[in-house]
Amino acid sequence: MRLSGLSIEMSTLVVAIGLGFIQLVLAAQLANAQRGLRWAASARDANVPPLTGAAGRAARAFSNFLETFAFFAASVLAAEVTGHHNHLTQWGAELYVLARVVYVPLYLAGIPLVRSLAWNVAAAGIFMLMAGIVWP
Repeated sequence: MRLSGLSIEMSTLVVAIGLGFIQLVLAAQLANAQRGLRWAASARDANVPPLTGAAGRAARAFSNFLETFAFFAASVLAAEVTGHHNHLTQWGAELYVLARVVYVPLYLAGIPLVRSLAWNVAAAGIFMLMAGIVWP
């Protein structure tokens, strides 16, 4: 995937940012639906029970996205700054984004083993990106 004027790697970074924002909104809306609008509009100082069901899964999936996104973004930016664009960096970036897109519905549906496989594929994408930078 290539957005106009951007490298494949930078295009995937833009798509990943969009995916992260979608996950943020989804998790927030599901939490609001579970806890109510009064909670959403409050300062959130009071202790509340953990989110359950789809709201809890959406929050955990978003948290998981945040745990890997920084490594992905740093790898893409490193490839861009150093000018290392090759099959490893391109495929790694695309693999990360595709696996993260697949990960969300798998997590929301509560499918454990395939979800973990998607996480590992995304992690492999980050390693491919780094390998393409180190061994251009």
